Amino acid sequence: MNQSAAIVILITAPTPEKGEEIARALVTEGIAACASIVPRITSIYSWEGKVCKDEEVLLLVKSRSSLFPAIRDRVKSLHSYDVPEIISLSISDGLPEYLDWLKTATKLPGERT
Repeated sequence: MNQSAAIVILITAPTPEKGEEIARALVTEGIAACASIVPRITSIYSWEGKVCKDEEVLLLVKSRSSLFPAIRDRVKSLHSYDVPEIISLSISDGLPEYLDWLKTATKLPGERT
């Protein structure tokens, strides 16, 4: 995947339903190959000068680095948070067959479907 390196994007969502809505949109639109939803995480974070605690779900989205801007923008349009967590992590290595599948399951602008 040299031109478009593989990434994992971490996204938190307030409910399983919102997490599924985001995951389905990203995969349906071809900008993510897969989105795994980890249910019921507890997040403790600082917001507007207070320490907050909330139950959330965590999405683990697999895609290409070149598609991150499209994913970021799409998640922002669907998300209910003012400042959603949308963090990209590079995949340094992986099963070659999986990385090949990831590439074929996602679409860059101008690529054939």
